[in-house]
Amino acid sequence: MDTNTNDPLDQLDDAVAAAAFRRLVRHLQHRHDAQNIDLMGLSGFCRNCLADWIRDAGYDGDKAQAREVIHGMPMDEWKATRQTPATEEQLARMKASVAKNQQD
Repeated sequence: MDTNTNDPLDQLDDAVAAAAFRRLVRHLQHRHDAQNIDLMGLSGFCRNCLADWIRDAGYDGDKAQAREVIHGMPMDEWKATRQTPATEEQLARMKASVAKNQQD
């Protein structure tokens, strides 16, 4: 990913950015009622994306370990206790939202 040194985000101290990231993850762990499919439909990213992003940033764990860090529990447990089936409407919103992620 290209970084723009004039971008205020690049000027954030790493400790501040890390603290904000941890707060976001803990918020999502608490708000398990916010389903990944709904997050994808609204914002084009979800908990699983965050797990992929920490791996892209250098996290040494595999995909399952990264998801456990973000979800706060193993993925199988998350699916069994937190995830609800997606509706056709949710899937359609997610598809439209993810399409907006494509950068020119």
